[in-house]
Amino acid sequence: MASVPVINLRKGHAVRHNNDICVVSDYELKTPPRMASYVQMSIRSITIGKVYNLRMTSNESMESVNLNRDSHEYSYKDGDGYHFMHPETFEDVLLGDDKVKDVKKYLIEGQKYLIVFADEVVAGIELPPSIVMEVTEAPEGVRGDSANNVYKTATMETGLDVQVPLFINRGDKISVKTEDGSYLGRAN
Repeated sequence: MASVPVINLRKGHAVRHNNDICVVSDYELKTPPRMASYVQMSIRSITIGKVYNLRMTSNESMESVNLNRDSHEYSYKDGDGYHFMHPETFEDVLLGDDKVKDVKKYLIEGQKYLIVFADEVVAGIELPPSIVMEVTEAPEGVRGDSANNVYKTATMETGLDVQVPLFINRGDKISVKTEDGSYLGRAN
C-alpha cells in the first residue's frame, strides 16, 4: 500500500494504524502562530470499533488503504443482523448492529445502498443523499395553525422522526435528507 501524508487525508479515507484498518471520522489541520502545523484527527477501527484520537505533525505519513464501494440491496433484518444482497451475484452480506447503527433508521427493504469495503472487510454503508419514506404516524394538523413554517413530528416506516409541514398525513410518501433527517418534500 502507498504511504500518504497526513495533510492529504480527509474524512472517510481509510488508513492502517497499529496493523488495523481504520476510517478517518474527524479531521482538522491546525496552524498555531509561530508553531509548526499539525493534524488533529479521530480514526475508527472497522474491526473492533475503537476510536483513536491522533495528533500528528504535518510532515508525517500513514499507510493508505483502498476503499471499494459496491451497490447492494437491503433485504431484511433477523436475529443474526442486517442482510444485504448483491443484485448480480445474489451474494448475501451480513452486517451486525455495529456497522449499521448510524444508518439503520434509513434502511428500507428493497432499497439499494453502497457498501464500503476496505481490504475485503466491510467499513460501512454510504446512504444516498435523500430517500423516499412512508409516514406511518402523524398527528392531525390543528385548524387555525396556518402560520408560515409550522411543523409537526411524523414517524416514518423505519421509526425515524421527521419534522414535517401540517398538511402531511399518515400514508403519505415524503423525501427525507439522509444527512440530517430533514423533510425535503412530497414524493410520488
